Amino acid sequence: QVQLVESGGGLVQAGGSLRLSCAASGRTFSSYAMAWFRQAPGKEREFVGAIQWSGSVTYYADSVKGRFTISKDNVKNTVYLQMNSLQSEDTAVYYCAAKAGSVLYSREGEYEYWGQGTQVTVSS
Repeated sequence: QVQLVESGGGLVQAGGSLRLSCAASGRTFSSYAMAWFRQAPGKEREFVGAIQWSGSVTYYADSVKGRFTISKDNVKNTVYLQMNSLQSEDTAVYYCAAKAGSVLYSREGEYEYWGQGTQVTVSS
């Protein structure tokens, strides 16, 4: 059974940085794609970025490009979301997601497995 557990959320001032982690377990993820989504209060969940587990290809939403970076540690089975230059608009619950296959998608319906989410609050 695939399990994704996010951590690292919290309260940060505008302009600050935060790193989220997503610990994955339950199977071998070498042929999987991993993604981060977020959902702000009163808004739909939106795509943040994705990474191939076996390669280095990444894909980001325009709203975070140049500020956020996704990386992974194959030994620890963990995916990271480094968030820099945070803005109040980045306040949301951040979710980790996984899908079989290495093609990266921004549509949440493509992702089979989801974590429980971690809250990120940016104060201005």
